[in-house]
Amino acid sequence: MGHLLGAEGLHIKHQTGVLFDSVTLGVEEGDRIGIVGRNGEGKSTLLKMLAGTVEPDGGRVTLRRGTTVGMLHQSDLLDADQTAGHSIVGDVPDHVWARDPRIRQIVDALVSELPWEGKVGILSGGQRRRVDLAKVLVTEPDILLLDEPTNHLDVDAITWLADHVKRRWPSNSGALLVVTHDRWFLDEVSTATWEVHDRIVEPFEGGYSAYVLQRVERDRMAAVVERKRQNLMRKELAWLRRGPPARTTKPKFRVDAAEALIADEPPLRNPVELKRLASARLGREVVTLADASVSFGDRQILRDIEWHIGPGERTGILGANGAGKTTLLRLITGDLPPTTGEVKHGKTVKIATLSQEPDELNELANQRVSDVINEYRTSYAAGGKEMTPAQLLEGLGFASAKLSSPVGRLSGGQKRRLQLLLTLLGEPNVLILDEPSNDLDIDMLTAMEDLLDSWPGTLLVASHDRYMIERVTDQQYALLDGRLRHLPGGVEQYLKLRHDSIGRAPTASNTGTPAHRAKSDVAARRSAAKKMASIERQLQKMPEQVEQAGKLVAAYDQTDYEGLMTHVKALDELKAKQSELETRWLELSEQLGED
Repeated sequence: MGHLLGAEGLHIKHQTGVLFDSVTLGVEEGDRIGIVGRNGEGKSTLLKMLAGTVEPDGGRVTLRRGTTVGMLHQSDLLDADQTAGHSIVGDVPDHVWARDPRIRQIVDALVSELPWEGKVGILSGGQRRRVDLAKVLVTEPDILLLDEPTNHLDVDAITWLADHVKRRWPSNSGALLVVTHDRWFLDEVSTATWEVHDRIVEPFEGGYSAYVLQRVERDRMAAVVERKRQNLMRKELAWLRRGPPARTTKPKFRVDAAEALIADEPPLRNPVELKRLASARLGREVVTLADASVSFGDRQILRDIEWHIGPGERTGILGANGAGKTTLLRLITGDLPPTTGEVKHGKTVKIATLSQEPDELNELANQRVSDVINEYRTSYAAGGKEMTPAQLLEGLGFASAKLSSPVGRLSGGQKRRLQLLLTLLGEPNVLILDEPSNDLDIDMLTAMEDLLDSWPGTLLVASHDRYMIERVTDQQYALLDGRLRHLPGGVEQYLKLRHDSIGRAPTASNTGTPAHRAKSDVAARRSAAKKMASIERQLQKMPEQVEQAGKLVAAYDQTDYEGLMTHVKALDELKAKQSELETRWLELSEQLGED
């Protein structure tokens, strides 16, 4: 592998002080580097120095002769008067760039639904982001620097981008440096990690999973590291090892070392206790959507939604941009009435929403943070401990010195933390998080997830952050063509369904068939779909039935062996039935996907 870029003795000052002091590092051919660190530590500045768009106050950056660099900035530099198409391919005629399969794939994946001849100035922020990303990707630099490339992308596009950058160069050529808070993306594309902290850049081998292991080992060995920070990362490591099977089978870090470190780490959550507490606060009825549909004019957004949301459920909601996730959340809260059908709330339900934008803080702009939080409660129970609001904020990475600052002077990430705290202090028993990872760094996301682990209520999370969805929720649903669908197979199943619905090309088996065979195929699909719907309804009831059977076993007279075994047998049969239903559901799902 050859040397592409070197940085020696980098020193740069910022308004708040020194960002980097005597930083030396290098980039080699074949490097795939993920860059992590808290907001404000200098990750974006580091990329800009390496790209040559920011000059360091000391030190230098050198490139191998002939090496080219391309960079995606956090904020685009697009010309508002140019068309989207011209911004991406310049003056290259359509018939020329369309012959290049690499460019065509990028355009199809990122901007196929955007107005090609529309001016950039009329596009939304998310659309401009896609244009800017496509513009960078169609070039062929030796070093590609991406600053928060997953912002405004849905799960489908993020998955495509990860696959693209992994296939972009042959092995041991090119170089990728990426700053992102998307931990799944980091794990997929990175073979090395740089952590930016305390004016230095510390290298680690491997992607995010390997970084977590090495950081836990480092923190355990370093007595000066804060105990709270260490425990959070140990918990993160425990989830990585005990999480979804697809993740744990990846040999991203040394399994034996990880197991030793988390041997005494308790489970992330106690689902039985949390559900008991949630039921006490909520009762059996939470929110029920009965044949609910939403239309705006002639456009139907949601159709025939049937969903019973129970106490203590932790549910992730997936869907492409524009699929109707926010509309569904507004339907649940009652802010939006259904066009047809109905939405019913339990008598004790108290819903709170952490929205995408912290607009509700605007009216508090001139108040000090300490005054704002003191208006709520003096203590909050988290993880079995009583904590003050100030302690909670500190646990969320909020510096105590900021408590005396006016709310209006806080950064986007600080406002997000305060917004979450105020939401929790309102004591809701149903919590809705709409894209909660916006403006947050990885440390903050980890702290927020830790806080949510002990929150006793019904949790609904709509997010494109795959890692967070898998981390804090126990089940997932998807919005597909306006309908709500349960996903026993999680995010992987959602991606397969999306791929099958939009990416399947005609084949000999599904084109040119006789009319009677087509009718037979349609009838078979309808039959399979009905069976799946029936199984989904049964699966929704199974957790409660299993829980009730388990309580009967626990409460039964242990000295009455025959009677006890009867209840044990009933519990085992319920679990077996649940497993059988899940297997049958997956079989039908595959059958529909292949038809």
